[in-house]
Amino acid sequence: MKFSIERADLVKAVSQAQSVVERRNTIPILANVLIEATPEGVSFRATDLDTEIVDRATAQVERPGATTVSAGMLNDIARKLPDGSLVQLALDSATDRLTVQAGRSNFSLATLPREDFPVMSSSEYSANFSAPATALRRLFDKSKFAISNEETRYYLNGVYMHVAQTEDGTSLRCVATDGHRLARIDAPLPEGAADMPGVIVPRKTVAELRKLLDDDEAQIAVSVSETKVRFATPRITLTSKVIDGTFPDYSRVIPSGNTRKLEVDAGDFAKAVDRVATVSSERSRAVKLALDEDRLVLSVNAPDAGAADEELAVGYGDEPLEIGFNAKYLHEIASQIERENAVFLFNGSGDAALIREGGDTSAVYVVMPMRV
Repeated sequence: MKFSIERADLVKAVSQAQSVVERRNTIPILANVLIEATPEGVSFRATDLDTEIVDRATAQVERPGATTVSAGMLNDIARKLPDGSLVQLALDSATDRLTVQAGRSNFSLATLPREDFPVMSSSEYSANFSAPATALRRLFDKSKFAISNEETRYYLNGVYMHVAQTEDGTSLRCVATDGHRLARIDAPLPEGAADMPGVIVPRKTVAELRKLLDDDEAQIAVSVSETKVRFATPRITLTSKVIDGTFPDYSRVIPSGNTRKLEVDAGDFAKAVDRVATVSSERSRAVKLALDEDRLVLSVNAPDAGAADEELAVGYGDEPLEIGFNAKYLHEIASQIERENAVFLFNGSGDAALIREGGDTSAVYVVMPMRV
């Protein structure tokens, strides 16, 4: 194997691949990236057995071939090479060493046989469709903050992507919850997605997927089966096992009878919550919302540290209400809202609050109250 590649292309491909590699590995081959050179170009493949990423790059291939080399080492070398340099990679079949050469820099790296590298089996996908990068980015970006970190409730450790019935027909929906807050985001259902099984996309896959979605013009090829999900662009293919579990019936926790309506500037609200929470104790971070006619007072009382309050002019015409929330949860939800106005719908001080972006019902958030 022998090929030449632009340093920038090498950095991009190897950094993308090595981000999947787990730092602590009991299986040495899993720390490596599989490099495959063909007349069409070069691919870099990495896996942790649950997630696999393949990044294709343009290169001048002199001799096709394949080998595996430490992903972290190759990534460090590529990043430290001079900008604009042409990098030559060649496998010495006599020593099984991979030489990396750029300008006056030469490296000789240990390799492991390509035959030992585990390649994720390609399963039959029951649904194949194409979705705009912008739509998928919105679905996952707005829901991922609510993913649970509690390992015992493993079925909440991801984003539930499924087809949902709405007032306007059917939608592609992403839901995440940790039991304290919930995000439910809808997008138009792409053609070919109607028969898609509902799958829980793991947290790590959601983070890796974000790197595929930066190009606003891109169309992402999505394939879904009961056990796997795949997202692909012409350059990158991300394949992942899905979480083997049943996502709870989230519709039961979305309140439908909340009538007390608060309208507030989302940006002002997020900043005010952040300011008053400065004095709250890390353990509870409780912030109290006191609502009266067209007036909201946010307050925090932390006996150990101090107290803070801030008043905001809002739209509110219902009975006075006092209700407490975790400041971090409120701030995260308010930060998701892209429209100017956030709409809060309350029932009582012990009931969950529903939050929307203005009159848009395609993004809905729920947050449970706290005692203050």
